[in-house]
Amino acid sequence: MTAPVQALPLRHALTVPAEGSAVRLARETAQMVFAEWGVNPHHPAVDPALLILSELVTNSVRHAADSAPTVTVVFAGGAGCLAFGVHDGHPLRPTLPRASAGSAAGGLGTVMELTHGLGGTAVVRGDTDGRGKSIWITLPL
Repeated sequence: MTAPVQALPLRHALTVPAEGSAVRLARETAQMVFAEWGVNPHHPAVDPALLILSELVTNSVRHAADSAPTVTVVFAGGAGCLAFGVHDGHPLRPTLPRASAGSAAGGLGTVMELTHGLGGTAVVRGDTDGRGKSIWITLPL
């Protein structure tokens, strides 16, 4: 299926202010990183990955900006696999909804539907100090 994130040799991190421009900056950075890593921009996973990323960053900006002034995106990649985690400093760890075709109304529903539709995985990881969390998406290429 997909490799554990720790085993992926390619890495890139981006930290941006938790404001509306963060979504555009994260998408543009993702496109540049994917191109650097040799991911074909027309690969069927790329556009959904960019939408998933946009939804996650938007959620961090909307729901965590009051307690977390920045959003960090970590990209990881390797042979046949792409992963990214979106981190904010808000302590609430959301429950990821089950993906069911046609039920996504945006936000995490869309994230899960797209991720599972591509054969990927999603997980929420809390910070060890309990003050923040990351949502990690892993997609096969």
